[in-house]
Amino acid sequence: MKRITGKTKEATLIEMTSALDSQIEDGCAVLTGYRRTLPAGNNGSINSISDRGIQLPGHREIDKFDQNRDSVFFKDGVRRIDFVLSYVDDKEGDKKAERRREFEANLEKAGLELETEDKSESDDRKTHYLKIHAPWEVLATYADVLKIKVPFKVSDIPKAREVPLEWLSHPFRLPENIMRPEPDYFTAPFDKSKVDFFLIDDKDTFFPPSTRNRIVYYILTRCPYYKEDRKEKDKTGINRLLNNGTYTSAYPLHDCRYWKKAQDMQCESERYHLYRYWARFLCFYKEQPLNLIKKYYGEKIGIYFAWLGFYTEMLFYAAVMGVICFVYGVLSYEDNITSKEICDPKIGGMIVMCPLCDKKCSYWKLNSTCLSSWQSHLFDNEGTVFFAMFMGIWVTLFLEFWKRRQARLEYEWDLVDFEEEQQQLQIRPEYEQKCTGRRLNRITQEMEPYLPFPSKCARFCLSGATVLFWTCLIVACIMGVIAYRLAVYAAFASVMKDSSTSKIQLVGSLITPQLATSVTASCINFVIILILNFLYEHVAIWITDMEIPKTHLEYENKLTMKMFMFQFVNYYSSCFYVAFFKGKFVGYPGNYSYMFGKWSTLRNEECAPGGCLIELTTQLLIVMAGKQMVGNVQEALLPLVRNWWSSRKGRSHPESTYSRWEQDHDLQNFSQFGLFYEYLEMVIQFGFITLFVASFPLAPLLALFNNILEVRVDAWKFTTQFRRPMAAKARNIGAWEEILNVVAIMSVVTNAFIMAFTSDMIPRLVYLYAYHPGIEANMTGYITNSLSIYNISQIPEDNLPEAGENPSWFNSSTITTCRYRDYRYPPGHLRQYTHTMQFWHILAAKLAFIIIMEHVVFVVKFFVAWLIPDVPSEVKARIKRERFLVQEYLHNYEVEKLKMQLSQSFCLSTETASLLPSSPNKHQVISECV
Repeated sequence: MKRITGKTKEATLIEMTSALDSQIEDGCAVLTGYRRTLPAGNNGSINSISDRGIQLPGHREIDKFDQNRDSVFFKDGVRRIDFVLSYVDDKEGDKKAERRREFEANLEKAGLELETEDKSESDDRKTHYLKIHAPWEVLATYADVLKIKVPFKVSDIPKAREVPLEWLSHPFRLPENIMRPEPDYFTAPFDKSKVDFFLIDDKDTFFPPSTRNRIVYYILTRCPYYKEDRKEKDKTGINRLLNNGTYTSAYPLHDCRYWKKAQDMQCESERYHLYRYWARFLCFYKEQPLNLIKKYYGEKIGIYFAWLGFYTEMLFYAAVMGVICFVYGVLSYEDNITSKEICDPKIGGMIVMCPLCDKKCSYWKLNSTCLSSWQSHLFDNEGTVFFAMFMGIWVTLFLEFWKRRQARLEYEWDLVDFEEEQQQLQIRPEYEQKCTGRRLNRITQEMEPYLPFPSKCARFCLSGATVLFWTCLIVACIMGVIAYRLAVYAAFASVMKDSSTSKIQLVGSLITPQLATSVTASCINFVIILILNFLYEHVAIWITDMEIPKTHLEYENKLTMKMFMFQFVNYYSSCFYVAFFKGKFVGYPGNYSYMFGKWSTLRNEECAPGGCLIELTTQLLIVMAGKQMVGNVQEALLPLVRNWWSSRKGRSHPESTYSRWEQDHDLQNFSQFGLFYEYLEMVIQFGFITLFVASFPLAPLLALFNNILEVRVDAWKFTTQFRRPMAAKARNIGAWEEILNVVAIMSVVTNAFIMAFTSDMIPRLVYLYAYHPGIEANMTGYITNSLSIYNISQIPEDNLPEAGENPSWFNSSTITTCRYRDYRYPPGHLRQYTHTMQFWHILAAKLAFIIIMEHVVFVVKFFVAWLIPDVPSEVKARIKRERFLVQEYLHNYEVEKLKMQLSQSFCLSTETASLLPSSPNKHQVISECV
């Protein structure tokens, strides 16, 4: 076969030589001697065709100026374009041209058919396009190698009965042809030797485009570009050719423009349907067409959108409970006796608090924190305990129900037992190139590449050291932010103290020094997070490449663990500090604790009288909301400009001049890490709404709004912004599932500790039921009870405010004591400034609460996990029935095939015997055949 180029004005057809030897026997025609089989659509005619000669039967010769270049077929209008490679001429043209010649020659030897578009016909007059078509023989061969499942029988399992009140869900449903673009079949791995066993109506459409481009990509990644006389193992695969600039891009084609259907009736227009019913934001309340997504983009992308949609659905229930908890805090606003006492001029206004920092901080009155105490009550109330326990159960239900949904998708999408095939067959080309050693595989009994243990160990140690270094760098940055908080707090306290300037008084009454420090530190920390993420992203890819994982699955899992470990520390470390360390190691007046020891002037931070929970809420809100805003800007707003330009260019070009391969070439490339970052973003969000949700019940609501937008933004990107990704299979969400399980277990522990040590819930309950002086249990007097007393005259000189720092109302002759947040004996007591018995009672109550909450939630979690089977019984029955039918049909097929062979053998023996002098008995012939 000759390669077809687009340099002539007249369309060029395939030059095909065939020899026809026909022999008619028993009324059947036996055709032999084909060099190539004709494409479908030739009505079985076999002709000798020159480049400009007779047109193919059933097709007219198309002039290139009349042809619709938006088509996804070769110039003959018959063979489908399964893959496109592009390249440009540059200074190293000769060297790269030699690589391309060798590579394309090897592709032709592998059976692929090529067609070239010269740069003179491209829109930019610079880019050459190489179109690739995989004929039936190639598809059948590699479908057999890859064990691709194909239909062999229409499913006879009846559909589920209609659910009562199903009409209520009609507004959220999509048309049946969009939700189920294909009939339901029983499938089996393709076997080239049993072609007539499968349901093949048309060989051209038997394998869908996603399967075709997957097979072609499999060939491209393993095709060498060296000459036969000198084999160089590293010169293999399209990826290396892309890296060294021989080709500029490699991609499969979209089937049509997303805003209009394809004019060619042979084209599916699935991209148009996806855009119309899925990618538009006005469809946010509609279900996702998962089967169509899977068919068009492959199972790996389909399973991501299935998980994202299910996660968003489950977030709805968590968001509802979070709103109820928040509303309870608002409704119980007036019953908050603690805040009323803080704001009361006769109670909080008469309590003088000790300085919160050395030298620059002055004495202050408790009622200055009136606003922050009211804010804290919105999130720190009795409903928060219930919500923390509810989220521990919710996360279990989410993971268990997802396993069931995933099992159903595995069956419906023919992904059962796929992992073993993937492990054995999809070895990374980079592994084959870099591993020079060979050893015998005990299972396949074939020589395969392997990485020696010393080399693997050295690479692992270097990788671990790199991850450890970057983790320590994050911790160092967090320490720097903490030092900033300690140093800047004094400045804010000095600026926001009482002054004659009305503006300063106004700001100081609304924003406390603690709040100002927390907000600015959180913003700085968020900027550091973004910078470190950008740097570590490249480091993680480099060290994963250096480890040389064997399979694509192993590569993704290694990269996933590295990136998540880093981002876990990067995003959550500041929240862990505020939740579990801030205000816990402060000391007391006269014996304060310092960040870097006594010689340091950076005194450890204290919590506000309302507790550290409101600061944790502030930290969580800024980091979580900031991450979502930055992500949405990167994913939605920035591509809008590119989309506007691409749409303008695409709509302004007539279809006869702006070809389908050029349109897709102008789109963004979907990298191998594209889906990885989408998962990572959602899993980090999952950590925010589970690990620290006790401090901010509205976090699930923010996540719900973000995910409703995220589903449509991702759909819009895939449909309009990206080239069509190479279809890939995946039976589940991979390593992310284990990460979600670990985060779910950690969330129970962290929320229990937040409620015990960060919230004021336990101290309030202990006071309410054990230390309230009155007969009727209420919170009156809690503030006075929770603050200890210190003698100002005993405060060391280094801790006292500098001259001029004290406010005008402070009179040292009348004010002799100040208060601080702790449970210690007052001055003059035999055990002055040591912890009271109430402190130990509260500590015991906190530990008991942690143990009880963890055990209750874990028992419920494990009970729910045991109660809900991972695989629905219906799916188990279908899997068993399909395996039974595969065995039964294969057995019947082999029996029928054997009967035909015996019949042909018997006829041949009979004809041979008739020519001999004496013919043996018929029964003897049959017995010999058997």
